[in-house]
Amino acid sequence: MLQHETVDAVIIGAGPTGCIAATHLAKAGFKVAVLEKTTFPRYRVGESLIPYCYFPLERAGLIDKVKAAGFQKKHSVQFAAMDGTCSHPFYFTEHMHHDAATTWQVERTRFDQILVDHAREAGAEIHFETQAKDLVRDAAGTVTGVQALHKSHPITFEARLTIDASGRDSFAINKNQWRVRDPKLKKVAIWTYYEDAKRDEGLDEGATTIAYLPEKGWFWYLPLGENKTSVGIVAEKAYLYRDGREPAQIFAREVQANRWIADHLAGASHNGAFRVTGDYSYRAKHIAEDGLVLAGDAFAFLDPVFSSGLFLALVGGEQAAQAGIAALRADDVRAARFGDYAERFIGGMEAFRKLVYAFYDQGFSFGALVKKYPDQRPALTDCLIGNVFRDFDQLFQAMADFAAVPEALGHGRPRTESVSC
Repeated sequence: MLQHETVDAVIIGAGPTGCIAATHLAKAGFKVAVLEKTTFPRYRVGESLIPYCYFPLERAGLIDKVKAAGFQKKHSVQFAAMDGTCSHPFYFTEHMHHDAATTWQVERTRFDQILVDHAREAGAEIHFETQAKDLVRDAAGTVTGVQALHKSHPITFEARLTIDASGRDSFAINKNQWRVRDPKLKKVAIWTYYEDAKRDEGLDEGATTIAYLPEKGWFWYLPLGENKTSVGIVAEKAYLYRDGREPAQIFAREVQANRWIADHLAGASHNGAFRVTGDYSYRAKHIAEDGLVLAGDAFAFLDPVFSSGLFLALVGGEQAAQAGIAALRADDVRAARFGDYAERFIGGMEAFRKLVYAFYDQGFSFGALVKKYPDQRPALTDCLIGNVFRDFDQLFQAMADFAAVPEALGHGRPRTESVSC
């Protein structure tokens, strides 16, 4: 392998964010290298698409490939109380008349492979087993590429623009010490997979179910393909670990706390290990510095209660790429060039963040909100399905009657001061 390669853009990470960014940059005529530390296929969690995922997939030329993949179709979201009663499913077709009203529960191994193959077909170079080790900077501190290892062999990628799409590995956040954890969203997640779990009938077969637990904890229940179901718990650490820290025991205990979950798993076979992560909501101090831009989970990660993860990954990769294309064409990759990208992406993420805060507020319920403010139901629905790049001031003013709506976080904008080496 070469010890040095010169490209227009180097992208760290071949997940959905990196592949979407690579696709757009390559289609725009730029030479793109994507560095992926693993080999594919590889496992990732985050399997539920919301309706507005359709549009970044379509704009990248991927929608027909995703449609043809045979993933479990998802038409709705429903909520299950602890006593087993379930809300009437919210069908996306009730709000939007578009193909996007049918979305999917995806196995990430196959979904991510589709995206990486598509980026390669667009002209991007994908370097597997190539781990970013450090950022390269010039005398003024501008990022000019990435030092990496391909297996045990060092290689430097010189690039006019570096995009960090490393996901929760948070490459640039860690290098620059930019991680800022959300002050309240300090949850723990435990998840696993089942075979032969019960599925609802008809259009509800692939529904996302959010099943409640005490103290504002909740289960996700996501029917996947091949009769497999992803099931996870998200709750406060003190609640989950009150009797010990063994994931299997915690999971078994909490299954019995929700009758809907207990019923749907009664005849199921557990398949796979229990996985755990915690304290996982964060945002970087900066979304960009000279020569470097962060995208997707490499910039910020939000509690998954509304399945916003894949949407923010896809649209983050797209928006970072569009800003990068403009910067490369102008031959100006200073941090300030990414100000508009920062404001747009952060604005959409803040809408989700406010919804998440409301969800965990003990005094809040969506039912009470739309009963008092029925005119805000369309705005609420837009927010939940991913139509978040719009004004929600009236919605959140109404929501403040029931929950403490947080102020927007002050950090995350580009770092415009110079960095000396």
